[in-house]
Amino acid sequence: MSTPESKPPVILQVLPSMRSGGVERGTIEIARAIVKSGAKALVASAGGPMTKQLAYAGAEHIILPLARRDPLTIWRNISRIEKIIRDHKVDILHARSRGPAWSAWFAARRTGCHFITTFHGTYGLQNALKRKYNSIMTRGERVIAISDFIAAHIAKNYVMYPARLRTIHRGVDLNLFNPARTSLQRMIDLTREWHLPDDLPLVLFPGRLTAWKGQEVFLRALAALPHRHFFAMLLGDDKGHVAYRRKLEAMISSLGLEGHVRIAPHTQHIVEAYMLARVVVATSIEPEAFGRVVLEAQAMGKPVIATNHGGPQETVIPDVTGWLVPPGDVRYLSAAINHALSLEDETLQAISSQAIANAQRFSMEQMCQQTLEVYKEVLFGAGA
Repeated sequence: MSTPESKPPVILQVLPSMRSGGVERGTIEIARAIVKSGAKALVASAGGPMTKQLAYAGAEHIILPLARRDPLTIWRNISRIEKIIRDHKVDILHARSRGPAWSAWFAARRTGCHFITTFHGTYGLQNALKRKYNSIMTRGERVIAISDFIAAHIAKNYVMYPARLRTIHRGVDLNLFNPARTSLQRMIDLTREWHLPDDLPLVLFPGRLTAWKGQEVFLRALAALPHRHFFAMLLGDDKGHVAYRRKLEAMISSLGLEGHVRIAPHTQHIVEAYMLARVVVATSIEPEAFGRVVLEAQAMGKPVIATNHGGPQETVIPDVTGWLVPPGDVRYLSAAINHALSLEDETLQAISSQAIANAQRFSMEQMCQQTLEVYKEVLFGAGA
């Protein structure tokens, strides 16, 4: 990839921080693809543990106070980003969050740098001021939506020239999420660490501990099962929401699920965690913008139960790779879990093959290549 002036382009991604999450992971994946294409990758954020992964990807990280949302800091960040653009001769500014996007947009206007955005969520639409704040994400020369669901949300709620919109589904790393590359020793270690019973199938619910992810509905669905032939893991960090974690622990006790449900922090060995599971559940009560867990589990050959809204509607093939249930519906979710637990091994193997094939349609490589094509569009004036 090169600019019209035949020099390798310089692409700067801006986001609040590099602590954890899907936005950060996507930033790293695109930075790696930029470097592999022969271009220069810069990332500006307030920093965090994931900056190490940026270094491994060959990208340069620049510390800026982009996690702060107060108007004064957003204003001061304009000149800071402008300096980066001029010092590094940046060709494209790629904004991934609203606060940094406002600073980046003004800096791009001052310098003539190309400006694009990725719309990662629905954000809040409580009032006109909030809608105005969100609208910066529609001002890119190209606006990337991470799912058809998000693209439809943009079209419904914002005024934007439709030809500038590009839908690029987030991708799963099929080299990492590959059943053939799992470690038997790590599976054994997790089994011991989590004290998993040998004679009970594992129902895995990955996701940070927050109410909208639907852990409470999940626990009630487990309690409604006509048997206790299962062991369930709520796998995720509370991110400081200690009161919510304690609420879940109290529910486990009050619902009579002690000895059948455990809460554990997120593990670095998520691949092996998926392999231990009989079925993976990701039933958020609010729509997921995309929902990578649903695809990661399918890539590992696991049947999934997800909510029938948001991104999973695009990534689950109902009754083939998993099941979609109404949001917040304890009865439907309980029935789906019971059905998954009752399946014969032969049926599970057929689902596994279909799930792996389905995940191939949403590879990280495809996501990266489509994003690079968007960069080329704005550099060469192609498309809208």
